[in-house]
Amino acid sequence: MIDSKRKADFIGSIQGKASGKNVLLLFVVTMAVYLLMLLVTIPSVQSYAPNTALFDLSPSGYSHSQALSLLESLGQDGRSAYLFPQLAIDFIYPGLFAICFSLMFIWVYSKRIRPDSKFLYLAALPVFGGIFDYVENILIIQMIMTFPDVSKGLVAVASGFTLLKSAFSTASFLLLVLGFALLFKRSPMANSKTDILRRSKG
Repeated sequence: MIDSKRKADFIGSIQGKASGKNVLLLFVVTMAVYLLMLLVTIPSVQSYAPNTALFDLSPSGYSHSQALSLLESLGQDGRSAYLFPQLAIDFIYPGLFAICFSLMFIWVYSKRIRPDSKFLYLAALPVFGGIFDYVENILIIQMIMTFPDVSKGLVAVASGFTLLKSAFSTASFLLLVLGFALLFKRSPMANSKTDILRRSKG
């Protein structure tokens, strides 16, 4: 019962803030930070190791040998650029992602299903995705700081959290795409019904 109450409180707190204005504002800020990483900081780090995917861009994970190869290819300057500004900015993004996508999920699906539906508990997916992203970032910092003596255990745990982050983030995105598809699908249908009613009255 306590867990159910906590879940209900979690959903209720999000529903109270999930207005179109808040969702749009958060989306703009979140995408601005994301694009800053995608177009500026990540390419800057990647330029030191153009033939090796960064940890953040390895959704299927990485082995110990792959991690060492990346860190070696980056060199001292590349590893420093990875720490700052890339990872510094990436400590801002997960929180924005978690809040923005959770609010957006509630805002979209509340227009299609009952506000007390357990389906809305899936709004927690982006929150977990953000948490896993934070843990991944911390472990990447540890790998960089301990290089070249990076343990296999550290890489295995970091790779695991990269997989979790990717899975939860992808699931969040796909559910939002589905939600918007249902939302946009509803409008033409509603308009058609309105036209039919008007014609029948005429």
